[in-house]
Amino acid sequence: MPHDATPLPPIAILGAGSMGGAIARGLARSGLASDGVTTTNRSRAKAAELDGLDRVTSVALEDAPTGNTDAAAAADVVLIGVKPAMVPDLLREIAPVLRPGTIVVSLAAGVTVATFEEILPSGMPVLRSMPNTPALVGRGVTGLAAGTHASAAVVATVRRLFETVGTVIEVPEGQIDALSTISGSGPAYFFLLVEEFTKAAVGKGFAEAEARLMAEQTFIGAAALLEASAGDPAELRRKVTSPKGTTERAIAVLQGARIDAAFATATDAALARAKELAAGA
Repeated sequence: MPHDATPLPPIAILGAGSMGGAIARGLARSGLASDGVTTTNRSRAKAAELDGLDRVTSVALEDAPTGNTDAAAAADVVLIGVKPAMVPDLLREIAPVLRPGTIVVSLAAGVTVATFEEILPSGMPVLRSMPNTPALVGRGVTGLAAGTHASAAVVATVRRLFETVGTVIEVPEGQIDALSTISGSGPAYFFLLVEEFTKAAVGKGFAEAEARLMAEQTFIGAAALLEASAGDPAELRRKVTSPKGTTERAIAVLQGARIDAAFATATDAALARAKELAAGA
C-alpha cells in the first residue's frame, strides 16, 4: 500500500470492466479516494457489480446516457478502460468537457499516447498504463509510461492511484509492449506451470484434488518465501538443491530442456504479436 496518505483527487473510470473495477475496489479499500470515484459501464448489471463500494458512484450508461461526459467533467483524473477500438470515439466524446490540466490515463492495450494526445485538447497530461490481473487481489504489477505533457507531479499522482492495487514500474512508452510480455502475460505462464506440475503429480498416482492442492500450495508457498526472503530466487533454489540429491537431478533435466531459451522465445513471440496488434494486424 502507498506510504503517502495524501487524498487522491476526484477520479473517473470510464468503462470499468474487470481491470477498471479492480482499480475502483483498490481505491475504495485504500481510503485515499476521499474526493470520490465515479465509474461508468454500459449496462445496469455491470454497474451493479460496483455498487456499495466506499466513495464509489457506479453509473449505468443505459440509465444515464451522459454518464461519461458528466464523470469526466467532474474528475481531475480520468481512466479510460473501454475496449481499444472504442477509445478514439470516447476521447472525442469527453474532450470538450475536460477541464485544463485533467490527467487522462489509458488502460487500453495497444493504444498509443500519440493517439490520445492527437484527440485531446493540446497540452493535456496523458499516461499509458499496463496493469495485470493480480490487481484483482491487490497484488498487481502496473507499467506506467508518461506522455509528452505529464510532469513529475502528475506521474506521482497516477503512481499512487495504481499503488492501491499493487506495485508500479515506470517505463518509457517504447517499453510498454515488452513489459506486457513479462508482467501482463506472466500470470498465464505461472498458471501453465501449475497446470503441468499438477499433471505430473497425477501421473505419480495422486488423486486430482490432492495433486492440485500440492502443486498450487507449493508454488504459492514458494512465492511467499521468496517475498519474505532477502535472497534472490537463485539463492533460494540452491538452498533446496542438496548436492547430488533428488532436486539437483530434477533441475538438471529442466535446464537440459532449455527452459531459459523457452522463456526467451515465448516472450519474444508475445512481443512480436504485440507489435502486429499495434499495427492493426
